[in-house]
Amino acid sequence: MNLTTDQQALLNTLPLISHLKEQLELFWENPLLQNFSEVKEHLVLNGSDIKDAADRLDRFAVYIADVFPETAKSNGLIESPLRAIPNAQQALSTLAAQELPGKLWMKCDSHLPVSGSIKARGGIYEVLKHAETLTIEAGLLNTDADYRALNTPKLRGFFAQHSIIVGSTGNLGLSIGIMSAKLGFQVSVHMSADARQWKKDLLRSKGVSVVEHADDYSKAVEEGREQAKKTPRAHFIDDENSQDLFLGYSVAALRLQRQLDENKITVDADHPLFVYLPCGVGGGPGGVAFGLKQVFGNNVHCFFAEPTQSPCMLLGMYTGLHDDICVQDIGIENKTCADGLAVGRPSAFVGKFMEPLLSGIYTINDDNMYRLLKLLKDTEQLSLEPSALASLPGIVNLLSKGKAYLEQHNLKDKMEHATHISWATGGSMVPKEEQRRYYQIAQNLT
Repeated sequence: MNLTTDQQALLNTLPLISHLKEQLELFWENPLLQNFSEVKEHLVLNGSDIKDAADRLDRFAVYIADVFPETAKSNGLIESPLRAIPNAQQALSTLAAQELPGKLWMKCDSHLPVSGSIKARGGIYEVLKHAETLTIEAGLLNTDADYRALNTPKLRGFFAQHSIIVGSTGNLGLSIGIMSAKLGFQVSVHMSADARQWKKDLLRSKGVSVVEHADDYSKAVEEGREQAKKTPRAHFIDDENSQDLFLGYSVAALRLQRQLDENKITVDADHPLFVYLPCGVGGGPGGVAFGLKQVFGNNVHCFFAEPTQSPCMLLGMYTGLHDDICVQDIGIENKTCADGLAVGRPSAFVGKFMEPLLSGIYTINDDNMYRLLKLLKDTEQLSLEPSALASLPGIVNLLSKGKAYLEQHNLKDKMEHATHISWATGGSMVPKEEQRRYYQIAQNLT
């Protein structure tokens, strides 16, 4: 326990702390949520920041299509499908023994090109932004140039004089390692103890230096930060605080808006949108949620999902202590099958930034993530990694445990016309034998 006397006294007054300690599944409504129109002018980031990030990704599209042939069909756009999952919705309804009105969709960031997870958004974006900044400052590129010039010996040689360093539980390391190595950077990824072996092997096969740690995510980040201080011309990608990562994720909202339009899905006061986002340190779900609020305002309701073993964002936001508290401080070990969510201490930046924007947070235990992994595979033939399944029960939790939220926001009579999106954060790059192992674990639970 590293808490001060005052912090411990605060915890003793908060009723949910005992439930968190017992690792019970919870649904928490954020009491600090505000009307978006009243807070958007006071945020440190805004819609023009998202547009700037989107424009930068557009500039890089020709380069991306050139070096990652799997993106050629989308002209270098790293984007994922939005698909309806009616069979999974029916199975969830049966499992929960309750009606689930509205329509459930899955945003398949599990199938994003290049690195197969939501981290392909923020991680790749920050690497590209850094590459652009370096080349422009060196007079080797300008924003009107053909960015395919980046794929030349001259510029790869230039990037080889620079380093990129990051700490990760796995997926962020994959996206940053793959993108940085492709450009020619020297890249080191510090991996926490819960990172999967196949992710380390894949990175090494791309020429990435992988540094393994016996400790959790926070230690990997700390060690990466220290290495960066000692390395000339190094850029440390700070998963705990980076606004560039955050903005890379936020561009997803503009892309989703187009997909909703293509599917003739209306989002307005009478047709609310609910989005469920797995949460680790907070950058990915926070960036997406921020973008969605910019696009849809009060008509979108964003919920984070965390493992009962690693509810760092819930603990930080519920207590108001943010990164001044970690799950280990209340006796939770931060050990979960959801490696991408195995984070003990939340981002200070994201937790505070999301206070007026986030609708709530719910938790899910490991066994239920495995059960839902099997349910989704059986009903929709979709294979995800366990952490991605944290998003799937959001619709059930909202309709069973969030009745007060629906009442408070005058949503109870609008649920027949609601759209629910379960954000699938990773899974397509998981090796087949690992997928089979996950499924077998789930079978043994039923």
